[in-house]
Amino acid sequence: MRTDQAALPPRFLRTKEAAEFLSLSARTLEKHRTYGTGPAYRKLGGRVVYSVDDLEAWAARGAVTSTSDPRGRVLPAKPQTLPDSPQPGRHAR
Repeated sequence: MRTDQAALPPRFLRTKEAAEFLSLSARTLEKHRTYGTGPAYRKLGGRVVYSVDDLEAWAARGAVTSTSDPRGRVLPAKPQTLPDSPQPGRHAR
């Protein structure tokens, strides 16, 4: 039996474990899932799970090397509005 990483199946983490892995709260990760701004996830038997590879890839999108670099591509955990869409509470004319 091989013990190297390649022989193991992908590891999946539940929301709480995935949030801890990313140093986020579980609630923040849930908001990212709701708004479509978070890492890829899967539903297995009604349970939400995240692969470690997907978590690492999502976190890497936010990598920058200095404060003068453009912002990373990890969006905040809030609803994203398109530039031409009306803002909540405002009516299009």
